[in-house]
Formats: sequence, C-alpha cells, structure tokens
Amino acid sequence: MRLDLADWIALNMIRGIGPRTANQLLKRFGSPAQIFAASRQALETAGLGPETIQELHDSEILAKAVAEIERIEELGIDLVTIEDDEYPPLLREIHDPPIALYLRGNLREASSRPCIAVVGSRRSSTYGINAAISISRELAEQGLTIVSGMARGIDAAAHRGALEGGGMTIAVVGTGLESTYPKEHKKLEEEIVAHGALVSEFPLGTPPLPQNFPYRNRVLSGLSLGVIVVEAAEHSGSLITARLAGEQGREVFAVPGNITSQTSFGPNYLIKDGAKLVQHWRDVVEELPRPIREGLLGVKQPANELQPVFDQVQLSDGEQKVLGLLTEHAPAHIDHLMICCELRASDLMLALLGLEMKDRIRQLPGKSFIRRS
Repeated sequence: MRLDLADWIALNMIRGIGPRTANQLLKRFGSPAQIFAASRQALETAGLGPETIQELHDSEILAKAVAEIERIEELGIDLVTIEDDEYPPLLREIHDPPIALYLRGNLREASSRPCIAVVGSRRSSTYGINAAISISRELAEQGLTIVSGMARGIDAAAHRGALEGGGMTIAVVGTGLESTYPKEHKKLEEEIVAHGALVSEFPLGTPPLPQNFPYRNRVLSGLSLGVIVVEAAEHSGSLITARLAGEQGREVFAVPGNITSQTSFGPNYLIKDGAKLVQHWRDVVEELPRPIREGLLGVKQPANELQPVFDQVQLSDGEQKVLGLLTEHAPAHIDHLMICCELRASDLMLALLGLEMKDRIRQLPGKSFIRRS
C-alpha cells in the first residue's frame, strides 16, 4: 500500500471534516500530510473549529489509521484515494466526492463501463421486483454496469438482475465493509464482489445508522450516468438519490406504477416533473451521451460524416442564445435562463422546445436544463 495511506485514512476519520471540507483542505494545503502539519492559525483561517483542529493535531488519530490499515489488510479490503488512478473519474466530478473509498472486488473494471443506478423501495411489490430485475438484466446484457445500494427490495433485485444478465454490478453501502448489511444478503454480497465491487466511504466499524444511507446516495448517483427509480414512496431515500442525480447533471429515469399504490408516488411524480419514462432498456440507452449511445446501439457513421446531423441543423437566434448559456455538466434552472437570456417567457419556451427537438439539450427534473454532449 502507498506510504501516505495512513494520512488519507486519518483525514477521512476526523469528525467535523466531511468530504466537501476535506476536498477544500486538500486544494488549499496540497496533501493530507500537509494538512496535519499545518499550524493552528492556518487551519483556523481555513475555517476549522477548535475541536477539529485539536483532533488533527492529536497523534491518536494517526495511530487509529495505522490500526485501520492492519485491519483492512487482514480482511482483504482495498482502499483507493481520490488521487489514485483506480478512483472512478465520473465520481471525482461531483461537488463533494469521497476522498477515500474502501472496496472489495474490481471497481476499476466495473466503473470503466457505462454505469446506471437502479434504486427503489425496500418494501417493494412483486411488480417492482420484476421490473427492477428485468430492466437491470437487459441493461447488463447490453454491457452496462448496474449500481445500487444492496438494500432489501428493489436494490437487491437490481443487483440480481445484473448478475442474471452476465454483467457487472456495484453495491454502494452505508456501513463499514467488515460486516454485511442486511445480514441475509451475505451470498448476494459475495456474488457482487465476484462480478463487480462492494464500495463504502465509511471506516471499518461504521454501523448501519439511518443517516448514513441518504448520505451515501450521492456516491451511488455520482458513479452513474443516470438513475432509474423503481417504486418509491413520497419520502423515500430514492427520491433523494434522484434529486442528487439531477444536481450532478445525471439523467433521471423512472418506471411508472399503479396510481393507487403508495410506492408509485415517487416514480410517477418524477415522470410528471420531467424524468424519462422507462419501459425498456432502449429508453435508457437513448438518453446517454452520444458516443456511449452509438456504441451500445451499434450506430456507425461514415468517415466523411464526422459532424453529427443535429450539429448541422440551423438554430434560431433565440436557440443560439439559450444554448450558449448551457453546459454539459451544470444544470441551469429555467428561472436562471429567463434572467440571463433576455427573452420573453414565450420565446424562451419556444427556444427550449426547439433545442430539445433538435437533440441539443435535455430537461432534468425541477425545470432545469443541460446541454447534450
């Protein structure tokens, strides 16, 4: 293992330093070792409180990190930092990526394929289970990696569907990797490790606290090009994952459900709010970035037609103005576009509609828009 691994583990363990703060400190000081060596004044200037600074300067935290390294070696667990080549590039792009990931399996290979997250209710119906298995199996058969959280219900069904399809799957969990949660998924966990990866940002010994699971959802969506919601009640954590996906510029998909079912509220609401309705694997693939979409669908362009057809379509002045305000990575809300583009509301809506029809932009839930790659 790398010589500075104890510093990374220690930084990841300190209370009061979450991923966002850790990344800000790394940008400011350069490395974990330099953060630990920084003066109290420098750390105060960086915005840290006295208790956090005290813990940074306490040698006990590094001793805990050394013990953690010994334990992960005994358990056969790997650890990658945000600076390692094995760290998933897509996850590195989010606003608050984990600075370290504990893992079992082959994360590099699993995350090198296009990844799609499939999430949903723990208290799922037979319809939801069958839908999750079917869609995950079909996507895995097309070469996509299925990402989920290994929870009961839809998550477990998504992993099983991926395995049935002969594909790879990644489980992002909200506990330490030395134990299985829930316990009845021990066999599933081993199958995931053999055909993908088990991932956690939490140190060993972290129990399944309720707050951990919504927190880990940003990693789940961050690894993925898009998130499919299959059954979710009104206050489901799956809706948090969908919201995070939209904020990260990822696609949001939903499988429609029976309007009389409580677990159909989430996906039906998302569809009403702009999520793509999913009935078939092709519904998902058609929304992915063009190079991936064409690779999966087998679309080949002649060598003399390097410029995509839609790039050659002439845009109106309004469409050009709106397109110039959009990027591929940061969604822009319609209110922001209204302020910046200096168009009347009717002209803005016409421009957005035209750009969508010309496949130049896509709409995300919450009336936000992003430029297509």
